[in-house]
Amino acid sequence: MSRARSLRRRGGRLGVVVLAGWLFADLLLVLALVSMADRPDPQANDRPEPTPSRTKPSPTPTGPRSVNRHPEEFEVAGTDKGDLVEEIAKDTRKWSGREAALVLTFGGGSNGTVYAHRVNGLLGKARPRMFTKKTATDDYHSLGSPVETAVVRVYFYTAPGG
Repeated sequence: MSRARSLRRRGGRLGVVVLAGWLFADLLLVLALVSMADRPDPQANDRPEPTPSRTKPSPTPTGPRSVNRHPEEFEVAGTDKGDLVEEIAKDTRKWSGREAALVLTFGGGSNGTVYAHRVNGLLGKARPRMFTKKTATDDYHSLGSPVETAVVRVYFYTAPGG
């Protein structure tokens, strides 16, 4: 009898440890996002002050890119791989020419992380220049959303020097 109690206790502790691990990982992701988005421009002091007598246009700003703080968002639904690729391509057309830094995908239902992972795996097929191998993705579930649907939040890079 005491062995059964100790197993139940260990199972409860294991659940708490797993939950703590997920919370720690999510907090690290949030801290990384905040630190990337709140980074000042290191070359801001190197830029000359504009003068009224200047006739030449200023050079194109260069420097490290940052991550835009405000994500763009779209939704997808369905199970067919081809249909999902088409839907992603259609929904991201308005951001053509931009490069994604981070994608957070929230899949619907209790098994939503599996669906979110599937959607994230198709992003590069739909828009290879937007979603490169350098794009970081993360899979989440949304218990309040219908099964086989996903909300995709895309954080784009800012323009160089901007």
